[in-house]
Amino acid sequence: MSTINYDLSKIRALAFDVDGVLSATVVPMNSEGEPLRTVNIKDGYALQLAVRQGLHVAIITGGRAEAVRRRFLSLGVAPKDIYLGSAVKLKDYDDFRARYGLADEEIAYMGDDVPDLQVLHACGLSACPRDAAPEVRSACTYISHADGGHGCGRDLIEQVMKAKGLWLADDKAFGW
Repeated sequence: MSTINYDLSKIRALAFDVDGVLSATVVPMNSEGEPLRTVNIKDGYALQLAVRQGLHVAIITGGRAEAVRRRFLSLGVAPKDIYLGSAVKLKDYDDFRARYGLADEEIAYMGDDVPDLQVLHACGLSACPRDAAPEVRSACTYISHADGGHGCGRDLIEQVMKAKGLWLADDKAFGW
């Protein structure tokens, strides 16, 4: 049973911010000043399963670390759907939407801070982690029970896939 007040069967694509959504909001820095992001293994499992089951997945982040690109490539996200250094996220969202001929109503986007607001207003299903900025929480249809970097991505993906009958629907769930 979904806790999201939206017709999840319409969703054909999922898009995510990274920092504060798929990575925790507190990010340690290495000696060169580069952020060392965390990853949530359950978010990763759900992302790769969504890709295997045919959902389009985009990563739209202001961050520029190549480690982020490598992480999402390893989960099966298409290279053209990983937008690093996104200064205007709506522009990259529009590119992703147009590439696959998607309607806004077919896209769920999860963001956590002010740079995500334009996309959250444009997409069909706007979602955020529990610890998102107040402005973001007030703009979202769904607020996850989980904080950023602590399973909020899995929460959204699992609910969408269950509504579509894709969650653990066949051997793809197990990598066979």
